[in-house]
Amino acid sequence: MKGVYVEDVGAHEGSEVTVRGWVYNKRSSGKLQFILLRDGTGIIQCVAFKGNFSPEQFEALDRLTQESSVEITGKVRKDSRARGGYELDVTGFNIIQVTENYPITPKEHGTAFLMENRHLWLRSSRQHAILRIRHEVIKACRDYFDDLGFILVDTPIFTPNACEGTTTLFQTEYFDQTAYLTQSGQLYNEATAAAFGKVYCFGPTFRAERSKTRRHLMEFWMVEPEVAFATLDDIMDLAEGLICSVIERVLMRRKAELETLERNLAPLEGIARPFPRVSYDEAVEKMQKAGSEIQWGGDFGGGDETILSEQYTSPVMVHRYPAAVKAFYMQPDPVRQELALCVDMLAPEGYGEIIGGGERIHDHDLLLKRLKDHNLSTEPFQWYLDLRKYGTVPHAGFGMGIERVVSWICGLSHLREAIAFPRMLYRIYP
Repeated sequence: MKGVYVEDVGAHEGSEVTVRGWVYNKRSSGKLQFILLRDGTGIIQCVAFKGNFSPEQFEALDRLTQESSVEITGKVRKDSRARGGYELDVTGFNIIQVTENYPITPKEHGTAFLMENRHLWLRSSRQHAILRIRHEVIKACRDYFDDLGFILVDTPIFTPNACEGTTTLFQTEYFDQTAYLTQSGQLYNEATAAAFGKVYCFGPTFRAERSKTRRHLMEFWMVEPEVAFATLDDIMDLAEGLICSVIERVLMRRKAELETLERNLAPLEGIARPFPRVSYDEAVEKMQKAGSEIQWGGDFGGGDETILSEQYTSPVMVHRYPAAVKAFYMQPDPVRQELALCVDMLAPEGYGEIIGGGERIHDHDLLLKRLKDHNLSTEPFQWYLDLRKYGTVPHAGFGMGIERVVSWICGLSHLREAIAFPRMLYRIYP
């Protein structure tokens, strides 16, 4: 008999079907055995009555352990009390493997143990819920940009130059040359924006930051739009719309997963446009009044971001930072040259920066000067400088970190749960 997925059994009420999966949990009550079977799409309770099987068959069912793999055939019965609203009255089964000594049991385990067994931890209901929400966040991002007419253009993983500073580069050999793992697709996005007008890339990015905070990973995923002829205000509008679209989608389609995580939905349900927009000057003043020791000219630390974001119920957009604390390619503010036309979006509830972007320098000579000011060799950037020689225009964009957004939406205490196999300082296994 052809198998059906647990999420689809409701369409077969009263019929006999076969589901294939793994034992999530099991209990027996004399003549009945109750097997919770998961298949990745859901969990269904399968009820086996002793009278329907030979003693050997019923004993074989009794030997099933957590994460044993099995095919179960049975009649679909509606039951409002059951998980998912349906149960399966078992009529037959085929045991594929009986698992022995599965390491992750229902008891409490330490984080180090769970990370060492991440390949198995993913099977838990909590991790399952987080990664389904991650999937929804990514789908919502792509739909948002696709619906606005953006073109997805993939950018390289191997690059010959830095984007976000040379101190956080992962260096590797590229035959007889030196290459680096990409810190961002932005520079290449600027080239494709000059070809297509409005583009985005989505992929892994790498930062060799020796940081062990709950907000940092060595490898993370970003969605990065870039728009020709766009201003700082244009991309703040774009970023605001993206976050609202993502939150709306997750609340609409992943309520069950959020409930599994016991996420308080009120903060998410209250998010609406417009988001507060605060200048760097204003932000520093607000943080100082709240007890921060930040001084004008300094970049924000995680504690500073938390102090500021706690004053708002929606994400807050901080714009026009000092150019000295931002990347070399940021366009200076024409009114105050010491400031950059940039923006960081800080999530509420202490989750920190989730979006960073701004206008890019479009003047060739100024960009060349900035490269030299940052002690960057101009040779790997010749193609990037070319963009300012052949039809240069004002343009802007941003990057949104997927793991930080997922962590915020799910209410996680650490980014490590927001990706299937996190790469952290001193951890690359499994």
